[in-house]
Amino acid sequence: MKTRTKSRWFWFKKNLPLTLMALPGIILMILFKYLPLSGLILAFKQYNVRDGIFGSAWNGLKNFEYLFRTKDAWIITRNTLGYNLLFIVLDLIFAVTMAIILSELHQKRAAKVYQTIFMAPYFLSWVVVSFIAYSLLSVDNGFINRTFGIHVTWYSESSVWPFILVIFQIWKTVGYSTVMYLGSIVGIPNDYYEAALMDGATKWQQIRYITLPCLKGMMIVLTILAIGKIFYADFGLFYQLPRNSGPLFSVTNVIDTYVYRALKETGNIGMASAAGLYQSVVGFILVLSSNFVVRKIDRDSALF
Repeated sequence: MKTRTKSRWFWFKKNLPLTLMALPGIILMILFKYLPLSGLILAFKQYNVRDGIFGSAWNGLKNFEYLFRTKDAWIITRNTLGYNLLFIVLDLIFAVTMAIILSELHQKRAAKVYQTIFMAPYFLSWVVVSFIAYSLLSVDNGFINRTFGIHVTWYSESSVWPFILVIFQIWKTVGYSTVMYLGSIVGIPNDYYEAALMDGATKWQQIRYITLPCLKGMMIVLTILAIGKIFYADFGLFYQLPRNSGPLFSVTNVIDTYVYRALKETGNIGMASAAGLYQSVVGFILVLSSNFVVRKIDRDSALF
């Protein structure tokens, strides 16, 4: 018994510094991730301020019915799923490509410069990016209209905005994924490439048979995590970038922006909670499903 007590005390003393380092993060997670879970009951209540969260009357699934019976239900679902699927595919292609290119640069200083350039947009808020876009697309003083001598009202042309949204999304986020893939490439043993060179493998053959297979695990993990957020849309991208322009709602309205606008107009907190719960549950199911499929194909590549 004394030996067990001593071993526990030794384990506690050994891990105390790491526990103290993790304590602020644990506290923040409890405060902002777990305690707010009690508010999920708002999805099933007709909330009013006087009665509060727990005193408001239950209304069953009416908040969910409001979300799915609206005439815009098909549009917001189509836009949310369509854009996210496109972002997942393009981010994977561009991030892996840029990571391979940067890893092949022999000048380390140049590689760091390019890496910084690609990573910098990730730290810009969508508010800042929206002003950058406005400086390019403004009708009167926009760079594109003045440079090419045209007069296009970009914020009323819904046909071009799917391309604009995709371009800005990739420009802003691809650097972050590139860094993660680049870190995986750096961890590949040089012995593999040296053996391939001795066998006469070309650079493309090295990438195809060494780099890409070694990146497969990271690609699968990031894709599974992205699939889990497929029903979540980047609010800043779809609200700030188009500057909340009404003529663009058909191609920029997603679940998150729709709920935000409905919350501003009706003040229906229950409907907003229902939408958030729906997104979380579907995302959880998608993560489990995609991980199950990967596990059946290749057990070692699964997330868990």
